[in-house]
Amino acid sequence: MFLKPLFDRTVSFIGLLLLWPVLLVIALLVRVKVGKPVFFVQERIGKEGKPFKIHKFRTMEEGCDESPVTIAGEERITPFGAKLRHYKLDELPELWDVLIGKMSFVGPRPDVPGYADQLQGDDRDVLKLRPGITGPATLKYRLEDEMIAEYVAQKQKEGDTRDAQEIAVEYNDTVIYPDKVRLNCYYYRNYSFVKDIKMIFCTVLGRKMEYAGERI
Repeated sequence: MFLKPLFDRTVSFIGLLLLWPVLLVIALLVRVKVGKPVFFVQERIGKEGKPFKIHKFRTMEEGCDESPVTIAGEERITPFGAKLRHYKLDELPELWDVLIGKMSFVGPRPDVPGYADQLQGDDRDVLKLRPGITGPATLKYRLEDEMIAEYVAQKQKEGDTRDAQEIAVEYNDTVIYPDKVRLNCYYYRNYSFVKDIKMIFCTVLGRKMEYAGERI
C-alpha cells in the first residue's frame, strides 16, 4: 500500500485546488437553505481505533445529528440536504480530511464510537485501514438511506409497531453493518491499487463493478 498515501495527498490537494469554486457555491447554498453552521463536524473512529473529526456539509436541522442511522425522508433532513446526500456532495469537504492524513480516498467508512470498538477477532483488521471516502461497502450501499427507508416501510406495512429509528438501527446492526465489515476485511486482505482507482471512478460515475464475487 505504499502508493496509497502519496496518491491520497496528491489527488486531494489537486481536488481542493480545482473544486474550491464548487465547494464555495455549495457552502453558500447550505448557509442559505440549511442555515448555520455550514459544516457538520463529528467524531469518528479512524485508523488503529483513534478518534478524529470528520468534515461534511451540513444536511440536517441543527441539533438533529445524534442518531447513528439515517433514514431517507426523515424530517430532520432538509430538502436541500437530501439532494446533497443523494449525490454524495455533502462529503466533498472530506477531501481536507484526506489531505491531512486522517482519511483515504478508498477504505471503510469511518464509524461513530460504539461500532468499531465492538469489533472482535479478525474483524478488527478493518481498524488497520485509514477510513475512506469510498470503498467496496460504500459502493454496495451507496443508497443506504433509501434502502433503510424501504425496509422500515415494509416492516411497518407488515404490522411492526416499533419506532422507525428502532427498526432502522436493528436492520443496520444485524444486516448492513456485518456485511460492510465483511467487505472491508476482504478489501484489507486482498488490496489492489488498480481496484482502488476503479472504485473511485465507479463512485464518481455512479457505476457498478465486480468485487469479492459480487456486483457492487
